[in-house]
Amino acid sequence: MAQKPEDDDKVRLDKWLWAARFYKTRALAKAAIESGKVHCRGERCKPGKEPRVGDEFVLRTGFDERTVVVKALSVVRRGAPEAQLLYAETEESIRRREQAAQQRKDGALGMTTDGRPNKKQRRQIHQLHGSFD
Repeated sequence: MAQKPEDDDKVRLDKWLWAARFYKTRALAKAAIESGKVHCRGERCKPGKEPRVGDEFVLRTGFDERTVVVKALSVVRRGAPEAQLLYAETEESIRRREQAAQQRKDGALGMTTDGRPNKKQRRQIHQLHGSFD
């Protein structure tokens, strides 16, 4: 089914993020934009913003922050291989994400545990957080 060229010229940001498969639903894309997880040129965006080819967006999802450049516009959600043609992630962004993932994997951020804390460790946690003085 062919789209008219003028249909793809004007597309809402939330619809484009959904079509590019950054979010599962358009409602999740809209919520992410409204909560400040999507920036363009260092400023927060609105769901109705119209992205243009060449625009650079910074997206935060979970632990990851991606910087993507818009390569094409689409209002139709298709398969992942086609969705990846809509944007290009910058080399710097890829490097930062891989480095952060490696740090999380290595436990450099203090996220590793050997299971449930014992009584002494729980007391130390409570003292650290300032509760149960």
